[in-house]
Amino acid sequence: MLYTLEILNLKCGGCANSVKKGLNSIEGVETVEVDVENGKVSFDATSDETVNIVKEKLANMGYPEVGDANTLIHKAKSFVSCATGRMGSKE
Repeated sequence: MLYTLEILNLKCGGCANSVKKGLNSIEGVETVEVDVENGKVSFDATSDETVNIVKEKLANMGYPEVGDANTLIHKAKSFVSCATGRMGSKE
């Protein structure tokens, strides 16, 4: 089933690369698409439990779903994920 989440701190292609890599590592997640301009990530997931795992993974990477109460903590994490995604895209 296709899910779309609106997430925070998604600013560039480096962020998008980090999000794709992170979500593709989750069993039960397929076809990850990131829309940087609109701050959205879409993916196919096999269950609602998998969607919860995706939300947790995104938050831990610094890209929480809109409405998450811990946005300041997540913002710092997103800078690290963004930089990692930028370095990975140059290979």
